[in-house]
Amino acid sequence: MIAPLPSGPFRFIALDVETACGQAASICQIGLACVDHRNQVRSYVTYVDPETRFDAFNIQLHGIGPETVAGAPTFPQIWGHLLPFLTPYHLVQHSKFDSKAIAASCRQYRLPSPDLSWSDSVRIARAAWPEFKGNGGHGLGHLKTALDLEFTHHDAGEDARASAEVVLLAEERLGQPFETIAQTRNKAQLSLPL
Repeated sequence: MIAPLPSGPFRFIALDVETACGQAASICQIGLACVDHRNQVRSYVTYVDPETRFDAFNIQLHGIGPETVAGAPTFPQIWGHLLPFLTPYHLVQHSKFDSKAIAASCRQYRLPSPDLSWSDSVRIARAAWPEFKGNGGHGLGHLKTALDLEFTHHDAGEDARASAEVVLLAEERLGQPFETIAQTRNKAQLSLPL
């Protein structure tokens, strides 16, 4: 059973994945944080059966194992549900791992390469808080403390929400809208209210 997605429209959507092992295509959880035009964040999270092994390191990192994903949809099943929802929006990821994992999963399952527009909230954070370079950095672990964010790290839904909150705080700090700080013209302008 696949849970219903939040209803839009949205300004942008942050996406995060967790993986079962060292293979990028081993997605076992996908989280979304959908930011509406009042800056309210609506979350969506789903487990994914990666149809591969789970490494002890990954299980220890995020707490997801084979028993957690038993009965969950496979990547092709959940991706068929998510792709039409995501395509109109500009997506945010914290580092480039998430887009690479999505692309690797599409290749593994011989699905078409998705036409998605991505920004990296690490780059956005670097622009907003350059003083963190060499002083804790711009990873979510440091930003959690430095920006007083509350989330459980290495949970896809929580990490997606944290990435969205980093972008919202960066908008305030820089005095610029997402469309400007997204650092791309591709689809960022399509997220205007209907």
